[in-house]
Amino acid sequence: MAKFAEAEARLFKGKFVCRRCKSVIKAPSLKIIAGKIKCRSCNAKAFKPKRKK
Repeated sequence: MAKFAEAEARLFKGKFVCRRCKSVIKAPSLKIIAGKIKCRSCNAKAFKPKRKK
């Protein structure tokens, strides 16, 4: 999808998708792993990385 590294970093680095409501959150990956980040809309703590199509 992205042709160069800068575009790929802008689109995918630090972006996670809520497993319950599918909203996108930008946060550091260590905080996601530690469970310190909650979803803004549904308050879930389950996230997955944004998919690279």
